[in-house]
Amino acid sequence: MDESENPGENIEIRSFEKLQEGIDLYREKNWDMALKNFLSKTSEVLDEEEEMELTYYLGLCYTKLERYDEALNYLEQVVTTGVDILRVYQCRMMLAYIYVITKRIKMAEFELRKLQSIGLESPLLFNTLAYASWCQKKNKNAIDFYEKTLEIDMNNATAMNSMGYILADSGLDIMRGLRLCRRAVDSRPQSAAYLDSLGWAYYKSGEVVEARTWLRRALEIAPKEEEIIRHFKIVTGEPL
Repeated sequence: MDESENPGENIEIRSFEKLQEGIDLYREKNWDMALKNFLSKTSEVLDEEEEMELTYYLGLCYTKLERYDEALNYLEQVVTTGVDILRVYQCRMMLAYIYVITKRIKMAEFELRKLQSIGLESPLLFNTLAYASWCQKKNKNAIDFYEKTLEIDMNNATAMNSMGYILADSGLDIMRGLRLCRRAVDSRPQSAAYLDSLGWAYYKSGEVVEARTWLRRALEIAPKEEEIIRHFKIVTGEPL
């Protein structure tokens, strides 16, 4: 099973001369140095647009560094004071992502429903809603949301993998789940999470030899991933 997607991966880069050094560091994925640079700008005189951009990037940096409580403070400022609807959409998605990661599922759903209510629907939105439902063991709701993703993007690998895993793991439709997991792996053959889902789906379908093959491949890529280790031990009969 794959976790929810991070909406901060693909961001719109704007040009702000006073903030450019920090933005460049952020684009280089040097989160620590970017954060230090942006924090140094908080004492400078900035116009309103620059202040908002600084707030936005501080939220991004704290999210990347997994300092979620600090990230929430800045992202919420963008959401409550921002006028750029796309920027507000992204920040709400990031708030939802943080709430899911930190197991505050109800708060994640609030942010996601807010976006849905104003018509800002996307594969990322439905995938995150699905993941939030799955975290609450609402498998049928999760499947419905993943179906909505695939209606928009029939080749969305996250939806295929995650829905396939749920269908197989829950026994709701093991063979369809297996087919979806195969398609996800075809799309991203080096994803340990997808290989794990496919192996688990084979196990649920009764094909133990195939299950071992795919789970072993997943372990080779991510040997310390607890969920993959657990699945492999179940399939091989090793003690947990």
